[in-house]
Amino acid sequence: MGLDLIIWMIAAALFAVIIFSFIGFIPGTDETSVLLPITLAVVLSGVPPIAVLSFFISAIITLNLTNSMPTALVGLPGGVMSSPMIEHSIYIKNEGRSAMIIKKIAASAVLGIVISVPVSLLIANLMVPLAPLIRPYASWLFIIGAIFLSLISKNKILSLLAVIPLAIMFQSLRHLYWGLGVVPLDKNITVSFFLGITIGPLIVSLFSLLNKKTLDESIVKDYNAITIPREDMENKTINPFKLLTKEEKKKAGIGSFISNFLFVLSPVGLTILLGNSLSNWEKDPYKKSVSTMTTMSSVIQATYISGIIIPLFAFGIPLSPVALGPGAALFNASPVLSLDNNIFHILSKFEFTVAVLIGSIIATIITYILITKFARKITSIILKYVPHESVLGLFIAFILLLAFMDAGLINIFGVLMIGLLSGSLNKLGVNYGVQFMALYAAPLIVELLSAVI
Repeated sequence: MGLDLIIWMIAAALFAVIIFSFIGFIPGTDETSVLLPITLAVVLSGVPPIAVLSFFISAIITLNLTNSMPTALVGLPGGVMSSPMIEHSIYIKNEGRSAMIIKKIAASAVLGIVISVPVSLLIANLMVPLAPLIRPYASWLFIIGAIFLSLISKNKILSLLAVIPLAIMFQSLRHLYWGLGVVPLDKNITVSFFLGITIGPLIVSLFSLLNKKTLDESIVKDYNAITIPREDMENKTINPFKLLTKEEKKKAGIGSFISNFLFVLSPVGLTILLGNSLSNWEKDPYKKSVSTMTTMSSVIQATYISGIIIPLFAFGIPLSPVALGPGAALFNASPVLSLDNNIFHILSKFEFTVAVLIGSIIATIITYILITKFARKITSIILKYVPHESVLGLFIAFILLLAFMDAGLINIFGVLMIGLLSGSLNKLGVNYGVQFMALYAAPLIVELLSAVI
């Protein structure tokens, strides 16, 4: 490994910190819809694969850390992953302790990173010998994953019933494109379908505004009054291990450790499950809220880190919701990467480990200092001067461009159709994890259905 590659990795990690620090402070920026297209653009730009990996590791750490800031300060979800914190953050804000919880969230995230990076690398190494046995059954794992994620969701029956219709829709579009000659038979459209799922709720909201009655009901005449609490003078240290109590460290550590072994499950589901279960016994409502938020912050980092490292290092195929969604470009960014020739095949174990370490160290140090020192000021500037609509409009335009690049004009309407169905199901309670699994399981599900018929 030469000095030039090390410089590439450092530059890529720094670029990720800069761009996702800005994006993360904007409320409502879904993780997949911003991580996937930007990562895809980095891959297609010709950046060395080892630097792409550093970029992505740095991006997920930065985004997950900064996304929690609007939630902690003003009770607005930074992204899907931070939404489970909202109830507790509002309670702590009403108690006048928002500045304190910001530091604790950041500190527990650091703890989650410190635990999950080595643990997930170790698990990945141990699973490498099993990869040849597991890889041929990947499609079955996706079906099992869709069923399992449905069964642990709040809307179990609805989620189970949605899997087959979704699979039929995805596979029908693929066969339509092949039949029309829009894409060659050996090309499998996946990335733009992913993006159609992630922007689903937004597409449904935008289309609903075309209904005059809905539009009239949505018109507001006044701005929302948002109050950002002043910083308290308590605990001026920025040492992450001194900001958490012994009990908070214990819960955050246990949560992040367990998450690494459950990398195939939905990150949001794990965050809610572990965050609540490890803190439910607390009697005092304030302590319970603090404990839940710190545990969730640690688990969020662990789910994303393990969810990309283990499938990419050990298998070379996306076997987790993180790999299926935000990290899809690392596995399949045609014509640069594919399932048969991705970062798993290109990088050695040593190169992979170095890329992960550089990305995680740079992102952790810079983002942690940024948050503990300037979270309040940055959030205030973003909320005052950056229109939320402009950011969402930019990413919708980017996604439609990628859809066009995948399969031409017809795919733009295909992605819109996916967005309308997926968004409607999402609002009914079918989560992203189930829908992503249905997308990857679609070929086998349709094959099984045709065999039955």
